[in-house]
Amino acid sequence: MTQNKIIKFVAACLIAAPALSADAYAQGDDAAQANNPLANFTAFNIQNYYIPTLTDSDADANQTWLRFAQPFPTENFGNWLFRASLPINSFPTMGGGNTTGLGDLNMFAAYTFDTGNPAVALGAGPLLSIPTASDSALGSGKWEAGAAAVYFNANSPKFQYGGLVTWQTDFAGDDSRADRNFMAVQPFAFLQLGEGYYLRSAPIWAFNLDNGNYAVPIGLGFGKVIPREKVVYNIFIEPQYTVIHEGAGFPEFQIYGALNLQFKR
Repeated sequence: MTQNKIIKFVAACLIAAPALSADAYAQGDDAAQANNPLANFTAFNIQNYYIPTLTDSDADANQTWLRFAQPFPTENFGNWLFRASLPINSFPTMGGGNTTGLGDLNMFAAYTFDTGNPAVALGAGPLLSIPTASDSALGSGKWEAGAAAVYFNANSPKFQYGGLVTWQTDFAGDDSRADRNFMAVQPFAFLQLGEGYYLRSAPIWAFNLDNGNYAVPIGLGFGKVIPREKVVYNIFIEPQYTVIHEGAGFPEFQIYGALNLQFKR
């Protein structure tokens, strides 16, 4: 297994998404809206993927994302949301052991369309990945650009669902590194159990369009939303298992956990 095969999975986790109106948040309860990836609120997330098993390898890995999102409405150009994500990676190297440090910085700006229903959101926009990795094993070595499209339906206070599709490719960077052409599909669903508890599923299906490799995991997790006057705390854990794959370096099994914070205005 090479460093580049490990890095190809990283792009699947690069994007989250845009913004839903504050009215929609007010119309639903905190438990339902805390899982909305399109929420139009300042947010800070700490999300971690512990990967004890990689496909076609005995190595393990870990990836922690620090994510900040800030909505910015404009008078003439509609409502947008800016999000920046910086990973702290621990990936295996060819010489054995793991290298740990900063990965590539990802930035995303999404425009939110007016769907006519404040509980249903559709967003899309450009993304940019900057090669800020502290070691060649922890990033792609490429400047990458692409786009994302997101749908979220919160009509029901009991069940919310949607999906995210992203695509990105390299346009500059280290010529000696592998080319990048990557798509990720993330279906997500949340079932509210009451008193802030919920079941969740949000796996990322990764497709390397450059060499035909792919991985399709499924997941089922459990979470708890703790609303406070100014902050909504969302804690969850979701084991995920890859049911089909082609190629090395994808997570065969991983545990996804997070602390997500939404700051009410």
